[in-house]
Amino acid sequence: MKRNVLIFMVLFLFSSATAVAQNQDRIVDEIVIEATENSQLEELGHYLMDVIGPRLVGTPQMQHAHDWAVELFESWGISARNEQFGEWRGWERGITHVDMISPRVVTLEAMQLAWSPATPDGGVEAGLVIIPEVSNAEEFEAWLPKAEGKFVMISMHQPTGRPDYNWEEFATEESFEKMKEMRDDQTRAWRQRVANTGHNNRTLVQALENAGAAGIVMSNWSQGFGTNKVFGAQTEIIPTIDILLEDYGMLYRLVKSGHDPVIRVRAESSDHGVVPTFNTIAEITGTEKPDEYVILSAHYDSWDAGTGATDNGTGSITMMEVARILKKINPNPKRTILVGLWGSEEQGLNGSRGFVEDNPEIVEGLQALFNQDNGTGRVIDINGQGFLHSYKYFARWLAAVPQDVTRHIETTFPGMPSGGGTDHAAFVAAGAPGFVTRSLNWSYWNYTWHTNRDTYDKIVFDDLRNNVILIATLAYMASEDPETFDREKREMPLNPRTGEQMPWPIMRSPNRRGGLD
Repeated sequence: MKRNVLIFMVLFLFSSATAVAQNQDRIVDEIVIEATENSQLEELGHYLMDVIGPRLVGTPQMQHAHDWAVELFESWGISARNEQFGEWRGWERGITHVDMISPRVVTLEAMQLAWSPATPDGGVEAGLVIIPEVSNAEEFEAWLPKAEGKFVMISMHQPTGRPDYNWEEFATEESFEKMKEMRDDQTRAWRQRVANTGHNNRTLVQALENAGAAGIVMSNWSQGFGTNKVFGAQTEIIPTIDILLEDYGMLYRLVKSGHDPVIRVRAESSDHGVVPTFNTIAEITGTEKPDEYVILSAHYDSWDAGTGATDNGTGSITMMEVARILKKINPNPKRTILVGLWGSEEQGLNGSRGFVEDNPEIVEGLQALFNQDNGTGRVIDINGQGFLHSYKYFARWLAAVPQDVTRHIETTFPGMPSGGGTDHAAFVAAGAPGFVTRSLNWSYWNYTWHTNRDTYDKIVFDDLRNNVILIATLAYMASEDPETFDREKREMPLNPRTGEQMPWPIMRSPNRRGGLD
């Protein structure tokens, strides 16, 4: 009799395990079908990048993006809300138009920097000067009156506008080495030129503004064809304009050769004072363990030179699409699934850090967070972030992912907690299991990261569909896993300078203005 009972129990357990496995296979198959045959990525990307556009924190466009996301989630049957985490300076870009009007007429490719003040009605017309070569701060102070009424050029003149890969393909080895040596020499000389003024980059701009300069002209080349990295201004009274390398170089050479170029700048930005800043949070409530969480994480904001396509529109629409698919295919997960579209990542992970500070119960109940940020490529790397038993969980979760997705991926377990480069770090620093899914480069650093060319056309949708399948499957498996994630941490290595054990990362909490206390 006992033997029969034992056999029955074994058969029952085997049957149950088989049923669970079959259900998992069915869910994953349905995820793949939905992600490939009914993908909404192109539609989502078009609206977010082309209709809404760049999502600089504190702008009406950022608010539009938040409101659109809430409305969209709710149309999918997913509850959503905008949670305030702080405040920021409200600002809105208007028309920027820059022309050289002497010694000839040409419209320049240029953009006002974020938070830069507007020009007076009709714009500003003035000549240009280059910050001078001086021996010390006293000489620079003596020169400063010459900046009055001028646009001051504060970026070095690049010896080439061709990226290195172009030189590697076509130049002789001698010519390429000569160019690199010239560039290194000019870079060192320019840094010394700035240092000799007695200022750093920030205080230099302030000194020029105080001296009555008409504006600041700069060029922050990304080392790719036709691309500049465009950030925020450091001026409060006069406009700061970023001009593409090609046009900046022309102006620089004209000034140096004594041809006295004159430019007309029209910049129509608007200051909106202090405005609230938000994260968009969407929620599919768990049925068995509603107080444990899986978070689909991406930062929603961007710089505004382009439209924030690969930084981080791609991560945002990936997580939105994953949520849509999971709600359709597995609407009653065991654990609660949240989507976190974080604001103000570009200013220091402010949105995700604010969420961690404001929602300790969610951080405490976090099963896993999957974050996507850097670019449009298929995921190729997952790191255990230093959680000692991370392999045990990811082995199960990744085993359910189709092999044509996982064949691209290298894993490192337990790995090391990565720094504060993107939003998972806010959770890891709080001891919670946050993981970043790193993707193929696709010339991200040269051509799209924080540049004027980060636009819809750079998105590789086949790679994003790959990532949707991956993250949807990981989130499903994590939400249904019978075990709660073990947070035991590995020991950190010794500091090579002091010999002491290095601590796990600690992040300072954001204050309610989005900065640091």
